[in-house]
Amino acid sequence: MSKIRKVTFVEPKPPGYHVYSGIALPRLGLPLMGAMLKEKGIDVSIYCQDIQDVDYDDLLSSDMVGISTTTSTAPEGYRIAHLAKEAGIPVVMGGSHVTFLADEALEHADYCVRGEGEYTMTELVDALDSGSGLSKIAGLSYRIGDEIRHNPDRGLVCDLDALPFPDLSLIKGQEKIRITPMATSRGCPFDCSFCSVTKMFGRGYRERSIESVVAELEYRDPKNVFFYDDNFTADRNRTKKLLELMLSRGITPDWSAQARVDVVKDRELLKLMKRSNCYMLYIGFESVNPATLKEYNKRQNVEEIAESIRILHDYGIMTHGMFVFGAEHDDAESLRNTLRFALKNSIDTVQFMILTPLPGTPYFKDMERDERLLTRDWNLYDGQHVVYQPGKMSPYELQKETFKVMKRFYSLRECVKMLCGLETFKFAARLNADILTGKWRWAKREIETRVWRWVYRAHGHRLIRRWEAANRDFGERIKALAEHARALRAAKMAALEKKSIDVCKTQQTHR
Repeated sequence: MSKIRKVTFVEPKPPGYHVYSGIALPRLGLPLMGAMLKEKGIDVSIYCQDIQDVDYDDLLSSDMVGISTTTSTAPEGYRIAHLAKEAGIPVVMGGSHVTFLADEALEHADYCVRGEGEYTMTELVDALDSGSGLSKIAGLSYRIGDEIRHNPDRGLVCDLDALPFPDLSLIKGQEKIRITPMATSRGCPFDCSFCSVTKMFGRGYRERSIESVVAELEYRDPKNVFFYDDNFTADRNRTKKLLELMLSRGITPDWSAQARVDVVKDRELLKLMKRSNCYMLYIGFESVNPATLKEYNKRQNVEEIAESIRILHDYGIMTHGMFVFGAEHDDAESLRNTLRFALKNSIDTVQFMILTPLPGTPYFKDMERDERLLTRDWNLYDGQHVVYQPGKMSPYELQKETFKVMKRFYSLRECVKMLCGLETFKFAARLNADILTGKWRWAKREIETRVWRWVYRAHGHRLIRRWEAANRDFGERIKALAEHARALRAAKMAALEKKSIDVCKTQQTHR
C-alpha cells in the first residue's frame, strides 16, 4: 500500500428532517482527528453533509476515507463506504453505532475504530504507512481474509488537554457554521437507561482544564457557542471557575449548553451564567410521568422540573425541554399531560422524541431479547419513528400522538398567545418598572429573552411543515411493520406449539 498523504473524512447526513436541521453544527470527533493527522503532514478534508454535500471527485482521489456515524446515519455512511471501496480506497468507520456493531461495519469497511478514536486512528495511519501490523492497535477491528479480529478495547482518553483543538477550518463549507461547537468535558456521571453516552464515553467525568477552554475561546473568538458537553454543569464549582475566568478575560460570546434540572440549586452559578451571556439551556426533562422518570433512571421528579423552568426564566435564561416518549409506563394520556405541562410552565422550545433502542444501550438489549424490535432499518432509528412495540400503545398510536403534541406546541395559536396573552402584560409591566427605576441591564435582558422565545417558537412552524413531509407515509409503514412483527411472533408460537406436540407424540410412541 502506498503512503497515506490525503485523508477525507465524512459525517453523513441524517435520513430526514429533524429538530436541529436548521442549525449547521458538526460533531467534533472528525475535526479533532483531522487536526492530529494534519500535524503529521497529511492533507485532510472533512465533509459534514448537513453543511455541504460530498465532492465525490475529491473523495475518490484520497488515500483513505474515514466515516463517522450515529445509528440513523449508518446506512448513508455504508453507501459512501462502498463507493470508496469500489475505487480501491481503504475505508475506516467509527462512531457510536459501529462501536457496538463492529462486525456489521466490517461488511462495508476495511477497518472499524471502536470508542474514542483519536489515538486509534493516528496509530492505524502510522501502521499502514510503515507496514508494522495492526495487532497492537487498541480499539481496532479489522479483517484478515475471512476472519474478523477485534483488538482489545482502548482505554478512555484521560488527559483531554493533550489533544489539539478541533480544526473546524478543515470542514468544507465551514463559513456556514454560525454557532461554534466546543467541548469542555467527556462522559456523564449519570446513567439514563436509554442513553448511549455512558456506554461510549463512560460514567467518569473527564474535564479539560479551564485554562485550555478559555485559550480555545480566545483562539476562535466566536460570537455564539454551543458547549457539546453531555452535562456542562456536572461539576458546578468547576463551571463557576470557568465562567469567572471568561468574565475576567472579557470573553463572553452568547452561549448555550446541556444541563440537568439540578443546575438551579446553585444561584451563584445562575448569576454567572447570565452575566457571561448564557441565553439557553438544553435540559433532558424526559418525562412528567413519575413512573417513566423512575424507569429512565433520571433521579429527578416533576416538581423539580417545573421549578427549574421557573427559576431559569427568573434569570432570563430560556429552556429547551427534551422529552422522550414511549416508555413502558407511557400511554396516550401521559403524552398529552406532557404537552399540558410544557404549555402551562412556558417552556420556550421543546423536543418531543420517540424512545429509540440504540445499539449498546440496555433498552436495545431488552427489546431484542423480547423480540419487540419492529425493524432494523437504521434510517428509522432517529428519535422520530417508532421502531419497537411499546408497552401500553400500538406503534401507530405512539407515532400519531407524538406528532400531534409537537404540532400543538408549535401551533400558530401558541405563538399568538405569547404575543397577546396575560404573559405579555406581565412582561410589559416588568419592562416598564425596570426602565422607570433605571435598571437598564434587566430591561435589556427581558427584551432579548422575549425576542429569542418568539424566534424559536416561530421557527417551529417550519419544523412541523418539514416533519409532515418527511413522515407523510410513515403511518401506513408503521402499521405494516407492526402487522409483520405480529405475524412473525404468531408463526414462532405456532412453530413452538407444533414442536411441543411432536415431542409429546414421540414420547408416547416410545412408551
